Amino acid sequence: MSPRRSADTRPDIALVISDVDGTLVTDDKRLTPATVAAVRRLGAAGIGFTLASSRPPVGLRGLVRDLGLALPLGAFNGACVVGPDLAVIEEYAIPEDAAREAAHRLTAAGVDLWVFAAGAWWLRDPDGPYTDLERRTLQAEPRVRDDLAPLLGRAQKIVGVSRDHAHLAACEAAVAEALGKRASVHRSQPYYLDVTPPGQDKGAFVAWMGRHLGLAPERIATFGDAANDRAMFARSGLSVAMGNAEDAVKAAASATTDSNESDGFAGAVDRLILAAAARP
Repeated sequence: MSPRRSADTRPDIALVISDVDGTLVTDDKRLTPATVAAVRRLGAAGIGFTLASSRPPVGLRGLVRDLGLALPLGAFNGACVVGPDLAVIEEYAIPEDAAREAAHRLTAAGVDLWVFAAGAWWLRDPDGPYTDLERRTLQAEPRVRDDLAPLLGRAQKIVGVSRDHAHLAACEAAVAEALGKRASVHRSQPYYLDVTPPGQDKGAFVAWMGRHLGLAPERIATFGDAANDRAMFARSGLSVAMGNAEDAVKAAASATTDSNESDGFAGAVDRLILAAAARP
């Protein structure tokens, strides 16, 4: 682990917000005992904990149960704030013109298209790339329909899916340039390109939680591994990039830790947050 600034000058952390996939869970989507124990130690120290994820609300249900979460959570990269019972507190949709252009460009680029709208996950091909992985991740089944266009007026997230990671990275740049400020465009995984509502990213959720709990940004710590987590990093006092993160993500963080496969979250909680909280 390599912190880039002294913990001695950092205000006490009162809230930890973590990404999920690539950060809190292993690559096969498991919570390790060390991670569960670290979240419990945060609670015992009086430090709040919640999640900001690209997943839809239903994909957070098992984590709420297994971690005993009690605070609001940010789904769809922060574009949908839900309570621990998954009841919607605040939600946004992609502007329809941006959603239609994103869908057109992704389809033209030859990547599979998923649409999250009306409380469900929609796609054309139930056997497409990474569909089984998403089923296991969300513990939910997709709804299949040939024409996704009627859903684009109420889409909360559109995902381009491809096994060709380099091609998807090129799509990210092209779609982001085309949509400009009309949507947020970031890969949440090398194989998932997320299009979500503008201005409602994970950083906005960090700010929302700060207002909700009356906390200054300096008292919030964030954990992440992907490009969409950099918005969180910019709005928090302590930001921790996972060891499996790309170099650009690590450069945006104030500290790094081990990978999600090596209990990097738990290690950073103990060394960077709880150790500081225990000092007189």
